[in-house]
Amino acid sequence: MSTALPSWQDSKLGTMKRAALWLVQVVGEGNVFTKAQLRDAFPDVAQIDRRMRDLRDFGWKIDTKREDIGLDANEQRYVQRGEPVWEPGRGTRPKSAITVNQRRELLATYNHKCSSCGATPGDTYADSEVTAQLDVARREVLLPNGTKALQYVVECNRCRVGGIGSTYDVPALLSEAASLPSLELDILKSWIKRDARTFSSVEDVWAKYRALPAEAREAFREGLG
Repeated sequence: MSTALPSWQDSKLGTMKRAALWLVQVVGEGNVFTKAQLRDAFPDVAQIDRRMRDLRDFGWKIDTKREDIGLDANEQRYVQRGEPVWEPGRGTRPKSAITVNQRRELLATYNHKCSSCGATPGDTYADSEVTAQLDVARREVLLPNGTKALQYVVECNRCRVGGIGSTYDVPALLSEAASLPSLELDILKSWIKRDARTFSSVEDVWAKYRALPAEAREAFREGLG
């Protein structure tokens, strides 16, 4: 038997919890809401936009124009529900919240590039007009000693969304690496040592081909014979 959700208008709940319930009970998953609608729902909350953003730390997927080019600057899309933060003990922010100085140091450590795809702020993604923006994301990591830890990583807006709710399993990755043929394992080690992957000439051509529009690909294929 399912338990009824508390009302998003319950003043005894914190603002972030009420915002989550408002998304579930009023907006509905997959639907768009505007900043004006959000502020009208919470007229007495000065930082309701920030409380809404806080939900991303609990696995809620809420897209802005950065992630969904179909939205305008005043719109957001409630894409996917995360943790039920209104339940006791589920909406507590981690004590290890990152400071402004820590964020600056992390960005410098990653050379102001996305750790996953290498995008830098302002880069335009190949298949859209969306530009990359960097942020610090918190990820759960399973370590070789069997313990789990929350660690920070710098990611662009696309990669950050893709990693929400994931656990990064270091032992599993070590196992995959150990199963590689010795030549491929040596290549991997060289990439790790340089902290950069080197591409062969054919891989460079393939990547550029994949970035072409469909008609241009056809012209390329005809040109190759």
